[in-house]
Amino acid sequence: QADASSGIKSNQIVSAANNVMGTKYMRGGTTAKGFDCSGFIGYVYKKVGVQLPRTSAGMYGTGNSVKKSNLKAGDLVFFNTSGKGVSHVGIYIGNGKFAHSSSSKGVSVSKLNDPYYWGSKYIGAKRVAKVSQVASK
Repeated sequence: QADASSGIKSNQIVSAANNVMGTKYMRGGTTAKGFDCSGFIGYVYKKVGVQLPRTSAGMYGTGNSVKKSNLKAGDLVFFNTSGKGVSHVGIYIGNGKFAHSSSSKGVSVSKLNDPYYWGSKYIGAKRVAKVSQVASK
């Protein structure tokens, strides 16, 4: 059992994501004025002290792979939305949902297994920080 004081708590990541919920989508955006998908992830992780590559593909090249069945809040989830490999990234927030900056809705929450879109685009997940789970009460 990892000491909860070592590493970043998953609720810190989820909280940092929630703080910018509703921010509009902006291509190339990396601030609370507007985010693209990887700009949002980079911003959230920077808030908890973790520096990540700028692009979703770069982020996919970091950390350790996680099976979908073992996802924990704070893990990065990756999608192929362009037909050319990794092109979208979000943060798993638990209960089968992820936070992301989508071009249509800005920073919002979607279902990982959404049968109409995200479910079929999912390509993998990475754990990039020493994220420790917060024991549920």
